[in-house]
Amino acid sequence: MEGPSGVVFPLTDGTRSTTALGRAVVADALRTVDPVGARSAEHETNWRRGYLVHFRRLVEAGLLSRDAAVTIARDGLTALHARMRVVDEDGAEHPLEDVFTTGAGQPPLDTATVTGSGEPERELSLPYRGRRLRGDELHRRLDAWVTAGVIEPSCAEAVRAVIANPDWLDLRDQRVVVLGAGAEMGPLPSVLRWGGDVVAVDLPRPDIWRRLLGVAHRYGGRLHLPVRPGTGDDDEALAAGAGADLLHRLPQAAQWLLGVDGRLVLGNYVYADGATNVRLAMAVDALTRHLQQRRDDVALAFLATPTDVYAVPAEAVAHAEREYAARGLARRSLRVLSGGRLLHRNYPPGADPGLNDSLVPQQGPNYALAKRLQRWRAAVARDAGATVSFTVAPPTRTRSVLRNRALAAAYAGAHRFGIEVFDPATSNTLMAALLVHDLRTGGGPAQDHPWRDEAYGAAHGGLWRVPYAPRSALGLAVLLGVGGARA
Repeated sequence: MEGPSGVVFPLTDGTRSTTALGRAVVADALRTVDPVGARSAEHETNWRRGYLVHFRRLVEAGLLSRDAAVTIARDGLTALHARMRVVDEDGAEHPLEDVFTTGAGQPPLDTATVTGSGEPERELSLPYRGRRLRGDELHRRLDAWVTAGVIEPSCAEAVRAVIANPDWLDLRDQRVVVLGAGAEMGPLPSVLRWGGDVVAVDLPRPDIWRRLLGVAHRYGGRLHLPVRPGTGDDDEALAAGAGADLLHRLPQAAQWLLGVDGRLVLGNYVYADGATNVRLAMAVDALTRHLQQRRDDVALAFLATPTDVYAVPAEAVAHAEREYAARGLARRSLRVLSGGRLLHRNYPPGADPGLNDSLVPQQGPNYALAKRLQRWRAAVARDAGATVSFTVAPPTRTRSVLRNRALAAAYAGAHRFGIEVFDPATSNTLMAALLVHDLRTGGGPAQDHPWRDEAYGAAHGGLWRVPYAPRSALGLAVLLGVGGARA
């Protein structure tokens, strides 16, 4: 059986164990700030089920100070880069840090550029439930979301700033690199709609590129894509010859991106199932470091999952408390019937900040680690002075989510608890608007702690402001949503 290649997990007792890596990395991340938590992670015997408490502790320990949060992020990244490996095309294994020297002989990629025929749009509009909202109608939707607790007030403020400054949408002064260009949550359609330049990176799969080329022709921007030398310029030839494999041919992709003219906005929208998600996330992080070391014009962009652990403002806690008090009788009845297992309150009264734990066990520790390392990179890069756009995205009906039957059912029943699940077109346009805001404001307002950077502009779908701790309502949401998910 052929072994793995490209970016891989390290060998531990003869196997490439995702459990051993996750446990060791979390322990190393905690060791300086929270040695007791580090020992607890190291001694966890059931990582698959027990990881939740340790990923929560990574956030709790970081609340001690700004320095504590940045130390955890830096040490976590150091642990990952020290452990992960790369297997070259000849089967030889090397440290991940050597990937750009051991793979330097990979053939270079050319660039093809496709210019759309549409007229660039200079007014922010948002697709929502079959309509396209703009102007006063969009302002009213933002108001409604804030009132319902679906987005943070800072999210609405940021979007309003973009509405008030339509010239911000003209991104021709940037080169927005979309890693995972075919992702449903990425900003590619919006940036092209606004007439900007998108540098697209995705796998060499013609079906992906046919779809992206269709989007590029429809709008008013320019799509730059990596292609094999000698690729023809018609759409079918471009689709057949385009693509860059970040997991297995990282040096090739890096060399191509180093040659792109103009300020780079390196946007991370990649995703893969299972353990491959960690491998791919690490490939992107190695690429990020490589580009930052060789260019001084690299801004970073990330979309954070709402199903994670976050510190949240006191106003979100107060909102949840009001909702908890308003559901007294129904809540008490369900609590009694479930033997106390359902509908715990979201926060201790008066918590400041509150700690929202929306981790979903079914997504597993590999998903949690892949998303956490992106948060760590955002915190470390921002601390070093880079422009960083980091936004908590809302729960969204993406294909990857709907493939998980439990999650699909939970999303179908989530509205019963005040959580709004977004359609992909709404989410990716809203997130693209927040990216524009961050690029035009140097990463948003300066904050005194990384948790506040993460909370700014969050569009969590209501998870931060609902009355109940999300996992304590998950089973009930699944039960209520089974019929809707099947439909």
